Order: sequence, then C-alpha cells, then structure tokens
Amino acid sequence: MPTAGVFLLSDVVPEPWWHRPLDKLTRSEWEALCDGCGRCCLAKIEPEDGEGVLFTRVACRLLDTETCRCLDYTHRLQAVPDCQDLNCDNIHEIDWLPSTCAYRLRREGKPLPDWHPLLSGDGESVHNAGISVRGRVIGEHHVHPDGLEEHIVHWVESGG
Repeated sequence: MPTAGVFLLSDVVPEPWWHRPLDKLTRSEWEALCDGCGRCCLAKIEPEDGEGVLFTRVACRLLDTETCRCLDYTHRLQAVPDCQDLNCDNIHEIDWLPSTCAYRLRREGKPLPDWHPLLSGDGESVHNAGISVRGRVIGEHHVHPDGLEEHIVHWVESGG
C-alpha cells in the first residue's frame, strides 16, 4: 500500500499474467503462452544411448508450415497418436522442449524473450526473429519413416 501519497507503478499496474507460475494459469492463458514457433511439432528421434532427443526438420502432418499452427488442434491427440499434450501436470517431466520455448522458459523461472508475441504484440514476431520453423521444414509425407535420421537438425536446440 502506498504511503504519504507516493504511488509505485506496481501498486497501479498488475504484473502480467505470464509471470505467474504455470500451474496458476487458466486454460486460455496456458494456450496463449505458446509462441507459435512449431518446434515442438517436429519429428524427434530418441538416440539408442537414451541421451536426449534429436530434432528433425520433418513437420507433423497437422502442422501448417506457413502459420506454424496446428490444422486440427482440438483433435490432434486423436489424429496423431504420438502428439504430446503439454500441460501443467506434465510440463516438469518433458525434457526435450526447445530452449526458446515459453513453457520451458517459464518452468525455469526465466522471462519471455522480446520476440514473444505476448510482449511484441505481433504474431509475426516469432517468425521475424527466425525462431519459428517457417521455411525450414518439410512435411512428414515427403519422408520415408526409415529416412528420418537424414533430416536431423541442430538449430532447434541452439535457439537459432
């Protein structure tokens, strides 16, 4: 509470909802936290040694590679059996999220980057910053399942 007529900005302007712990977000806030990069929708390979996950440039068949959004988000879990449902109950168990992922950043107590659409106010900022998969991926229908290793990329992990 302000004293002697002094008002602090924090007394007037509430902290943005995306600063709250992930388990305190509403469903719509949770969904809005996604930056729309499409990186989590890339095919992944688990190495035989069990160390980490390797990302490929092969996009899920439901990913619109221009908008980097799911074409059937509501039914994705039924349509794509290996689609991962990110939620506040499992977010602490998923260790393959890209370093730029808003869910990972917030899980680790880190701030969102300036290019995140919630901060920039522009849904194109994730693409303009070179974070999204736009222009960098191919659809899974172009790749034989045995040829996935030929499409391993490292820009996902590096944040570029």
